[in-house]
Amino acid sequence: MEMHTLSSTARTTTKKRVGRGGKRGKTSGRGMKGQNARAGATPRPEMRDIIKKIPKLRGHGKNRGQTHVYRPGILVINCSDLEVLFAAGETVSPATLSEKKIWSAQSMKRRGVKILGNGNIAKALTIEGCNVSQSAKEKIEKAGGTIIEKKEEKKEEKKEEKKKS
Repeated sequence: MEMHTLSSTARTTTKKRVGRGGKRGKTSGRGMKGQNARAGATPRPEMRDIIKKIPKLRGHGKNRGQTHVYRPGILVINCSDLEVLFAAGETVSPATLSEKKIWSAQSMKRRGVKILGNGNIAKALTIEGCNVSQSAKEKIEKAGGTIIEKKEEKKEEKKEEKKKS
C-alpha cells in the first residue's frame, strides 16, 4: 500500500455554483434583475430593517430618556418642631423620628435629615445622625443640648473595629 494508491470511501459532494455558464440557460436560476441576481449578492439583514423602524431616543447623555430625573431633596425639620415633639433630655435621630411617625425610616435613609434653625428651642436635646445647620447648632447648644455628627460616629466605629482586630 502506497500513498498514491489510497482513495477515500466517502462521497465528495461539491456545492452547486450558480451563474457561471453551464446547463441552466440565460439567468442560471437566479431570476431576473435585482440584488439577488448580482454577483456577491448579500441581502440586507431583516433585523436591520426592524431596528430602523424604531424611533430614536431624544435628549442628551447616556440614558437619553432619563436626563431630567426627579431627585428628592433632604427632609427638613425645624427647631420649633423639635420643641413640640421631643421632651427634655431625649435624643433626636432618624430612628426616633421614625418612631414618632414624622417620616418613614426608609425615606430618611434614602434622603437624609437636616435640622434647621427656624423657631426657638429651650429643651436640652442630643442629636445623632442628622445634619444640622449653623443657626440650629447654635440654638441647640445654647439650650444645653449636644450634637453628635455623622462623621464623628463613623470615625469612632472605625477606631473600635481596629481595636477589636
